[in-house]
Amino acid sequence: MKYKIVTTQPGIYDSFLNTGLIARGISKNIIDIKIHNLHDYAYDAHRSVDDTPYGGGAGMVLKVDIMANAIRKIQDSKTKCKVVLMTPQGQKFTQEKAKELAKLNEIIIIAGRFEGYDERIRDYVDEEISVGDYVLTSGDLPAQIIIEATSRMIPKFIEKNESTEIESFSENLLEYPQYTRPETFEGKKIPEILTSGNHAAIAKWRQEEAQKRTKIRRPDLLK
Repeated sequence: MKYKIVTTQPGIYDSFLNTGLIARGISKNIIDIKIHNLHDYAYDAHRSVDDTPYGGGAGMVLKVDIMANAIRKIQDSKTKCKVVLMTPQGQKFTQEKAKELAKLNEIIIIAGRFEGYDERIRDYVDEEISVGDYVLTSGDLPAQIIIEATSRMIPKFIEKNESTEIESFSENLLEYPQYTRPETFEGKKIPEILTSGNHAAIAKWRQEEAQKRTKIRRPDLLK
């Protein structure tokens, strides 16, 4: 999978690209992440990418001509890929959406900043995505969330595929309770079923616990 990120703050990605599974996925050529500084696609000597909004108001607005220039130059003319705009107004990002995006070979993610986007920028994107009903200072963290959620579904990114199949939201259920050593801590003992060696019974217990937890914490998922 090739990720192409359009941002005004490329430095935000330094640690992200060099840590943990993301760094390993890049080194093994399982994923490829390129960070594109929007300022590099500006036309003036000051590399301006934003301007004051027509009609007045607070903040600055990202310019449509600069964004369109960036998308056109980043987009491969032979194999055009999906262009995603990170915005609070977009479709809510879910595990199902992550699975859908993970099937792509290439994606451009636009991580905006400032007050917002010139409305005409939406004419150059295929989809708008939101990571939640709140507002951040930029779309850079949401863009990293998209990369995290989708890359881990790519074959060989995580060595044990089972871990991506049984975790929260995979079957519209939250994940069951997990335990490890010590068996007893400050008077609290792990459920005996987990040390029984009966894998069928353990699987049944985990399914039941996942359903109980989902019913209490996220009943909306059961609908």
